[in-house]
Amino acid sequence: MSSRGRHCGGDRAEGGETMGSATTYVLGELRLFRASVELSQEEFGRRIDYSGSHVSSVETGGRAPTREYTRAIDERFATGGRFERMLRALATLDADPAWLREGIEVEREATTLRWFELSYLPGLLQTERYARATLAGGRFTPEECDRIVTSRLGRQSILTGPRPPQLIAVVDESVLRRPVLDAPGLMAEQFDRLVELAVLEHVQVHVVPVDAGMYLGLAGQFIIAELPDGSRVIHADNQLTAQIVDAPADVARLARTWEIVRNEALPRRQSLKLIKEVAKSWH
Repeated sequence: MSSRGRHCGGDRAEGGETMGSATTYVLGELRLFRASVELSQEEFGRRIDYSGSHVSSVETGGRAPTREYTRAIDERFATGGRFERMLRALATLDADPAWLREGIEVEREATTLRWFELSYLPGLLQTERYARATLAGGRFTPEECDRIVTSRLGRQSILTGPRPPQLIAVVDESVLRRPVLDAPGLMAEQFDRLVELAVLEHVQVHVVPVDAGMYLGLAGQFIIAELPDGSRVIHADNQLTAQIVDAPADVARLARTWEIVRNEALPRRQSLKLIKEVAKSWH
């Protein structure tokens, strides 16, 4: 990786490819617990407001056990926080625990990604230089910065794979116009890449114009991932935490927010026209 020695700022945890032994232990404990309360996967799912297929997928390792999921079990069965504590404690046993890499796992499995960004272009559309610029601030060491950027660029391969997800990205117009200081040519390079991807059949980029004024998306970025079984998972983060939300009521609420935000954005062709116009100012 080039550009060693540069410092980076805050970012969500990235990296990690497979579930490790600690995760396997947690899955075994979840299966044993369900057996101890003598409930089928379908019955157990109803008790915690998840589908039986979701329970099955978690228990067989198809989906990582999320904090939301384990919290639902702890609360419904009054375990005293047993499974949520287990995830936190065992995180030290695997170098890249799956539950700390939930966003990446979800992204990899998704058939559709609905992605709203208020501050930056979505990570799947970023160039290396732009990715490094989003991390500016000095929070990470140069080695950590390299790892994060390498991970982010590696994730982009899902867009060029044999079965890429449908990516529907909505960005605020301010994202297109925000300069990166002391980085000649960075934005021109980034816009070339953005236009290249935005014309792909499975990629849509929509822009919320500045004249939209105040709108619901100003509350922050989020991603809605639709998985092969039709279920939806939310990935949202801020400067302190990244969170996966799969509780049905919360997913439905943010899905409504997506529809409102999406309706504020320009149609695909108009958005691409605006992107190309702004691109000229960076060349």
